[in-house]
Parts: sequence; C-alpha cells; structure tokens
Amino acid sequence: MKIWIDVVNSPQVLFFRPIITELERRGHEILITSRDFAQTVPLANRYKFRHTPIGRHGGQRWLNIIRRTLDRALGLVRWAKQQPPVDLAISHNSYSQALATALLRLPFVTLMDYEHQPLNHLCFRLAHRVIVPEPFPDEMLIRYGAAGKAQKYPGLKEQIYLSDFLPSPDYLQQMGIPKRRIVIVVRPPGPWAPYHRFENTLFDEVLSNLAGHPQAYIVFLPRVSAQADAARSLGYPNLWVPSKALDGPNLLYHADLAISGGGTMNREAAVLGTPAYTVFKGQLGAVDRYLIQRNRLVQISQPGDITRIRVEKCNGHAAMMREPTLVEKVTDLILEGV
Repeated sequence: MKIWIDVVNSPQVLFFRPIITELERRGHEILITSRDFAQTVPLANRYKFRHTPIGRHGGQRWLNIIRRTLDRALGLVRWAKQQPPVDLAISHNSYSQALATALLRLPFVTLMDYEHQPLNHLCFRLAHRVIVPEPFPDEMLIRYGAAGKAQKYPGLKEQIYLSDFLPSPDYLQQMGIPKRRIVIVVRPPGPWAPYHRFENTLFDEVLSNLAGHPQAYIVFLPRVSAQADAARSLGYPNLWVPSKALDGPNLLYHADLAISGGGTMNREAAVLGTPAYTVFKGQLGAVDRYLIQRNRLVQISQPGDITRIRVEKCNGHAAMMREPTLVEKVTDLILEGV
C-alpha cells in the first residue's frame, strides 16, 4: 500500500520514526508531509525523512489558526493529487490532514493521547479508526464520536518510540553540558505570544527559582523563537538556549530532572526514568494522571508546590518503562481492516 503520514509537531517525528520503519519492513511505501512549526522540519531532516513541508502554524489567535488550517488542508489536497494514488492516511491528530482526507475521500487513521483537546471532535469524527493509549477515558471517546471505531494499545505514546532507545554515554560532553552540575531540562508552555513571557506565571516562578540554585545548569528548550528570545533576555548566567534541535531522549536520559509546561517531554522523561515535574496549566490528561499515580511524575500546580522540586544530582535512574513489542502492536492496529 501507499501510506501518507503527516507530521505537524516536533514530537511526532520521533513518534512516527519506528512506525514508518515497521511499515516499510512490511513492504508499504511511505509518503510524508510536514509542517513548519517548532523543530518539526529540522528533526524530520535529522532523521532523514523524505518529506514535503506544507504550511505552518497559525499562532495563538483562533481566527488565524482556522485560516491556516484550512489553507494547509487545501495545500495537502493539491499535494495529494500530484502523488500516486494513496491507500491510507495517518497522523497524530493532524486537523488539516483530517479535512484533506475528507475532501479526497481517503481512509484516515488518527492517533491521539490527550482527551481534553476540543478539536478531537474534528479528527475523531472524520477518522475511520481512532487509536489511543490504554489510560484514555472511554467516556471521552464516546463524546468525540469515536464509539465503535476506537482501539487502545497497552502502553503510552512515548513507549512506542523509546522502545529501542540506547543512551549515548558521553552525550552531555558532546553538547558541552557540564555533567558535574545539576542538569535541568526545561520546556515552556504552549502559548506563543511573547508579551507575557511564557503566559504562565507559575512557570516563570519555577524558572526563577531554578536559576537561583548555585549548582543548576538549565537547558531551555523553546517551542518557538519568541520563547528563546524571552529566555535569553532574562540574563540568567546558568541558562542555555540551544541554537538547534537536540537529541531529546539522550538529553532527558542524562539530565538530573525535567520540568515542562506541556506534556510530551515530561512523559518521555518519566518513561526514561528521569525525575519529571509538570507545570501544565490546562486540564491534566489521563496519561499524566497515570504517571503521577505511579510516582513517575510530580504535579506543580501552585507556588507552594515549588519546594517539591528536588534540585539535586540524580544518583541512578528509575527503570525504563520498556514495551518492546508496542511498535508492532500499534502498526497492527493502524492496518487492521484496511
């Protein structure tokens, strides 16, 4: 079969990497489109994806998001019509691909792991199959119109692409990161407006607290360039903003702790066994609650919780949450009934 995969955000490059390998191993031909957002295109290039960048993110305003999504959907339709006939389209909740496949009348499979995204209504209803991790609430699948076409896999999204992870022993040294310091990987929340720093005052307080620790070395991973500029403007001498995309899993594995205002990076750290803290200000997802219940993730929800962050050298990681057969199981679910 000819299978079209659309990657629209940085983590999705890592997520689809082993799935693409498995699909190709089974004899399928893969076509890839990408979106110019965050580090998606540089990461796709790093992992040698043969991909076509189409469109970009609409920013923070809903009208711009809707306009860019519709424009990109039409761009994807034009692209698809120039390709050999596609048998199946797959994404991790790409709204523009969902619309494009509806116009093209293509079978569409979406994967997703966060139940509080309102646009699940769009992707789940247009999809022929919806694939989610085990903790995803059944009642939310019903609410979003996925009853009768949803399948669950036994694990987490991050376990799929970290199943074959092998740490590079000298990664910190390669990046010039002082291993003797307390290495803290920090990622800001998702909003993109630069006029309120990171639009999460709790995150600002956490960052300030970390910067005041004499042994801390902060690796700040921005989502967009405005966040990189805002971080550099703070003038913290122990804060480094990389100028290019890094090997996230290796960085997280060798870090002493990870703190994020989003979700994916924290879950990666938790799966790898690195202490992880979330300052996400939205509704916490079932996957995050699953990790909190297993003492793999700590929630920081108010200023008083900042003292719960243990800024110290990590003397030995927790065991990795490995699921070595998960890639094959998810690939089976994607292809089932096609």
